[in-house]
Amino acid sequence: MFHKAYSLNLIYTTLYRVTDVALVGGGAFPQPGEISLSHNGVLFLDELPEFKRGVLEVLRQPLEDREVTISRAKFTVTYPSSFMLVASMNPSPGGYFNDPSAPVTSSPAEMQRYLSKISGPLLDRIDIHIEVTPVPFEKLSEDRKGETSVDIRKRVTKARELQTERFKASNTVHYNAQMNTKQIRKHCILDEGSKQLLKTAMERLNLSARAYDRILKVSRTIADLEGVEEVNGSHISEAIQYRSLDREGWLG
Repeated sequence: MFHKAYSLNLIYTTLYRVTDVALVGGGAFPQPGEISLSHNGVLFLDELPEFKRGVLEVLRQPLEDREVTISRAKFTVTYPSSFMLVASMNPSPGGYFNDPSAPVTSSPAEMQRYLSKISGPLLDRIDIHIEVTPVPFEKLSEDRKGETSVDIRKRVTKARELQTERFKASNTVHYNAQMNTKQIRKHCILDEGSKQLLKTAMERLNLSARAYDRILKVSRTIADLEGVEEVNGSHISEAIQYRSLDREGWLG
């Protein structure tokens, strides 16, 4: 039995020796894997480069189709796999990145080999890439309070309600991440300045058509969080900043 839409089913996976069958599903009598068990929920993969590359590659098609098909000699089974993939990693195999005071450091070549387990096509299917820098002691110890989780939840809930209203006529699309190309063109109309900004980013970062669509989807969501009807240049610019792994030389 799978959870109802929008329920939070968090699957936290740190099994670096996990097989592709365990992740996708299978067996003599095919059973659902982790990606189907996290249907309508979140699949969190910790220390992403520690997983075998072959295991990670099986995520590509389910991320695209939101379902996975397991074929056997006598029958074929299709399981739903509409999940939110969240992954974390340290770019350095030594565990320290851009920290000159670290006891163990890794060269750019070592880091590149370490990250080569994560293919470009897989990264292409991840909407947001964010580099998180170490937080200094002064920031950790200061008394200044940021936005509360309650306030953030209210903004997110309001944005989801906007998306539910936007796609109320569709039986298959309920939020921005599920939009197809036709819906992206309809709901992400850009002015000339925004188009030029996105064109420049596409050329300089050598982004794919898939990354182009994902930038527009993220831009639409940023606009929804702000309660703005039209996507503008600031939304496009922010969404582009969330593609840090597409930038050449980001390892330094």
